[in-house]
Amino acid sequence: GSYVPSKILTNEEIVGDLPTSPEWIVQTLGIRQRCVADSEEFTSDLAARAGLSAIASAGLEPNEIDLIIVATSTPDRKVPSSACMAQSKMGIRNGCPAFDVAAVCSGFLYGITIAGQFIQNGVYDRALVIGADTYSKVTNWNHRNCVFFGDGSGAVVLERDNRVNGMFSSILFADGEGMDDFTIFPTDAYFTMNGKAVYEKATAALPECIQQILCMNGLELEDVSMIIPHQASAHVLKRAAEILNVPYSRMQTNLELYANTAGATVPLLLDQLNRRGLIHKNDLLLFAAIGAGWTWGATLYRW
Repeated sequence: GSYVPSKILTNEEIVGDLPTSPEWIVQTLGIRQRCVADSEEFTSDLAARAGLSAIASAGLEPNEIDLIIVATSTPDRKVPSSACMAQSKMGIRNGCPAFDVAAVCSGFLYGITIAGQFIQNGVYDRALVIGADTYSKVTNWNHRNCVFFGDGSGAVVLERDNRVNGMFSSILFADGEGMDDFTIFPTDAYFTMNGKAVYEKATAALPECIQQILCMNGLELEDVSMIIPHQASAHVLKRAAEILNVPYSRMQTNLELYANTAGATVPLLLDQLNRRGLIHKNDLLLFAAIGAGWTWGATLYRW
């Protein structure tokens, strides 16, 4: 399931006197517009909408969920977690555990990996993992970096299923040396980004972790049905495709209409691809993401 706010901001609307142009944003970042939450719409609201959509798609009732994980770096409040707030807004009253995962743009992969472990260990049968962010609320719209992000949410229900050819494999990494290259400093209201450092780390880490997870499982990229990467920017994804020696067309994207929705990019794109009928039973999906921290990782999943 997924959800995006109804308000749309085009490049032309936000550029104004900034030292950039709508054409540069499209050509370099691959973005034409983004969805932006209104003043009374918060991360937990987006998360709840996407969560309920995923629960309905799974043919379940909200109280059949055993675990809720929300991956976000823009929580509604410092306390409590956006997961607890989303739990209430979804009407889930069964007392199931709910918590946030803070791994920024890699958060959804961290979330499904954690949930997958709980399921494989037999602790829970059904986990709801949501990626949701509202970066518009921590964006300085008078700085040229405002063009990168949009707001959105995506969610999946993970269930136990004893399949003969099932597959769920994940690897995660982190390196705190990059803590200042994309951050919101304690006294700041908006994010600060070192664009060069982000690009260099992303274009090194994404291809590397993709190659690592394939090697771990004795697979090649030719065995993968679809690559669903974090939507950092077209610039990053094109370079990653070049390093992997695959056509850029193999990188699924929704940047043009939604920009970088941070922790929501992978599940939002996954839901959109699925609803368009592009994912089929037994397809091998490869997810990969990198976020501030640095955090990064990759996951293989048999649909």
